Amino acid sequence: MPSKLITIFAVVIAFTVTSCGLIPSQAKSSIDAVNVDETRTAIKGYDPVAYFTESKPVQGDKQFSAEHNGAVYYFASAKHQSLFKGNPDKYAPQYGGYCAFGVSKEKKFDTDPTAWAIVDDKLYLNLNAKVQSRWVLNKEELISDANDIWTDIENTPASEL
Repeated sequence: MPSKLITIFAVVIAFTVTSCGLIPSQAKSSIDAVNVDETRTAIKGYDPVAYFTESKPVQGDKQFSAEHNGAVYYFASAKHQSLFKGNPDKYAPQYGGYCAFGVSKEKKFDTDPTAWAIVDDKLYLNLNAKVQSRWVLNKEELISDANDIWTDIENTPASEL
């Protein structure tokens, strides 16, 4: 009788964990969709809102932070932090902050926060200035390609691409 009780308890626990979305493989895969460092910091600590409001990359401050999709973003001010918290999908970089050119080629490359562009009110980052200069020549087509590819590679670790 006790073994039946243990089995029922195990099934209830498994169902509860699954229902809550706490499956370890899902938790791991969600962070693969975002380009972060070992401390889970996104964009190397740059403020994603500043690209929109100041038209330039600005280093964020740890005292103003917010978490989104498993990544920690830093902001230059409480106002930027509040704007991000109100609409994180508007300000977070496309493709989880991976290189927009790389995603269009089915790769996940790190980015340089100074190699950026806003296209159709969305933030795109690239590996470096050289890649950025190639990307801007054909950005509409490359964005279209990357949008199609991203859903296939989003949760795949960069090391597996």
